[in-house]
Amino acid sequence: MNEDLGMLFHRLNNQLGIILANAELIEAKSSDEPGRARAGQVVLSVLDAMATAREIRLRFRGDIGQGSVTPAKKQSNG
Repeated sequence: MNEDLGMLFHRLNNQLGIILANAELIEAKSSDEPGRARAGQVVLSVLDAMATAREIRLRFRGDIGQGSVTPAKKQSNG
């Protein structure tokens, strides 16, 4: 994977990690159910975004050139 793209994924995961930590803190410290529920939705959304970023990284691990991305070949489990 291109180093620049790898750095972008690293930065994205760092930013999502900060959001996740704060949402979990709000969820744990919230004194009302609606606040906990909203924070819980943020937690789930951030986890989904992290999984999506991971999936994109795995699918596009191939060569990167001239603005195009070559998807990695799907591996078989056989």
